[in-house]
Amino acid sequence: MDKNRLALGTVQFGMPYGVANQAGQVRLDEAAAILERAWSVGIDTIDTAIAYGESEQRLGEIGVRQWRIISKLPPALPEACENVAAWVQEAVLGSLERLRIPRLYGLLLHRSQQLLSPQGDALYRALIMLKNQGLVEKIGVSIYEPSELDALWPHFKLDLVQAPFNVFDRRLASSGWLTKLYEAGVEIHTRSVFLQGLLLMPATGRPAAFNRWQQLWGQWDYWLAHYELTPLQTSLNSAMSRPEIDRIIVGVDTLKQLEEIISACEMAAIEAPVEIASEDLDLIDTRRWNLK
Repeated sequence: MDKNRLALGTVQFGMPYGVANQAGQVRLDEAAAILERAWSVGIDTIDTAIAYGESEQRLGEIGVRQWRIISKLPPALPEACENVAAWVQEAVLGSLERLRIPRLYGLLLHRSQQLLSPQGDALYRALIMLKNQGLVEKIGVSIYEPSELDALWPHFKLDLVQAPFNVFDRRLASSGWLTKLYEAGVEIHTRSVFLQGLLLMPATGRPAAFNRWQQLWGQWDYWLAHYELTPLQTSLNSAMSRPEIDRIIVGVDTLKQLEEIISACEMAAIEAPVEIASEDLDLIDTRRWNLK
């Protein structure tokens, strides 16, 4: 598996995040060590966002000028925003200042539905303007489900799309959008390859809220045991085996976790069968999780 296709997700650098996160927000020195090690093995892309707490600020303090940085606009326009272009420009200039870089590789909308709002056309024109100014190389959207693209595709030209994809959630491929985006030359980044770490947990460590999918967990655990594979290997391979995917975003809380991911990339893996997949949004859409 090609380590160069990994990208580093940095939400944990700015805030505690993830159902499996035991350590809370990553310390600055640990974040710097993670970045240094990632760069040393050929990882060159960082995914962040204005909404990720202190993430951009901390990346700027560490120094990321040589990296390809992708950030995202806030999930919502301010109420009664009269000048969308000015709001977008101010947001991006703020990102560049915090990151201490001259330009972004990619700028995504955190919510693709923003383009379908009454201010959507103005928002899209503002993104194009940033490209023309050289402040952003690629513009695009972060989506939660492929169906979001159905409404966007006829009206907006996108350079980059970020979407969830993992062993359980293969909707990007099964919907046909993975092939369609690839054939149109759109850069494809996938996230949630570990389903916030849920796929990596031992059976005894999974939160009780996920017990209702016991049959699926049984198939997953049996498959891993039968082929003597680790959940990390198989989870990574679910995305790595798709040549259409340009970057697989992985978030880590510690340098040790990154080392484990790098090691897993050096092992062969088999793609899990299609039976180990689900379209149950209560499981695969992390926004719907109720862990209380």
